[in-house]
Amino acid sequence: MAIGSWIQPHPTGIYIPAADAWVDPSQPVARALITHGHADHARGGHGEVWATPETLAIMECRYGPQNGRPVGYGESLRMGDVDIGYVPAGHVLGSAQIVLEHAGERIVVSGDYKRREDPTCAPFEPVPCDIFVTEATFGLPVFRHPETHDELDKLLAALRANPQRCVLVGAYALGKAQRVISELRVMGFDDPIYIHGALQRLCDLYVAQGVNLGELRPATGVPKAELQGRIILCPPGALNDRWSRRLPDPITAMASGWMRVRQRARQRNVELPLILSDHADWDELTTTIREIAPREVWVTHGREDALVHWCRMRQIKARALELVGFEDEDD
Repeated sequence: MAIGSWIQPHPTGIYIPAADAWVDPSQPVARALITHGHADHARGGHGEVWATPETLAIMECRYGPQNGRPVGYGESLRMGDVDIGYVPAGHVLGSAQIVLEHAGERIVVSGDYKRREDPTCAPFEPVPCDIFVTEATFGLPVFRHPETHDELDKLLAALRANPQRCVLVGAYALGKAQRVISELRVMGFDDPIYIHGALQRLCDLYVAQGVNLGELRPATGVPKAELQGRIILCPPGALNDRWSRRLPDPITAMASGWMRVRQRARQRNVELPLILSDHADWDELTTTIREIAPREVWVTHGREDALVHWCRMRQIKARALELVGFEDEDD
């Protein structure tokens, strides 16, 4: 039998018949194994949800009560004839790679991941395996992310140079916003940071999970003069809407790996692009595959063709799974 024949990739997710479970299904199923809380991987309506306690908390914050079965990092369980474990993916709070062992083979479904340090989540742990199921969001050689603190230095420099203005940072509500805040705290920025109301619940959840975000204040209803010389975070969709027009001459910034693409920055009228990603860049993707040394690589979503080609050029069997429903988000 072919390697990995005991799991079945479908457009709507990866099905494991021996466990009667799905990994990150895009539609409601009886038993779902969830890698992390982003909406393109974690959806509501499942019968059972097996995930880390942090991911379950995120899903309950977004979708209401879940029939959740918490699985901690390093914990193992047996489901049918399959041994299952969760190890850190380094993507966002609670993100996990799902390790599946059956028939003498090990398959690791990594979900989304990154290799950079991140004060808001546990770091990625490489797991040697027969099949490595990887994303390829930034799976092109052009995507090589700069150092995190170098990008945030640009934000702080803009703030110092424009004391009468504010810096308005668009950041994805789950993971990116909290990472920007936490990285600024690590760099010694202790001033209050103002946030859009749409970020409040998830920021509160991160704080409850022990992540240091320092002093956060609501940006809505604050006199314009109080916001001069301040950093304000909002969802990307609020960067140029009516809400942002009441701010004191904002320097519009956005924190995303896609800010490497100038056209994307121009489309959003971003004055200060900050290349800050929660996904692995090209070098991290290829380094991870070398480190893990799988017999096969399966690519779930993103720029699949380039990574598949890179693997085949190195005599690693590779294929694109062509799953549906996974989005680039605002990274």
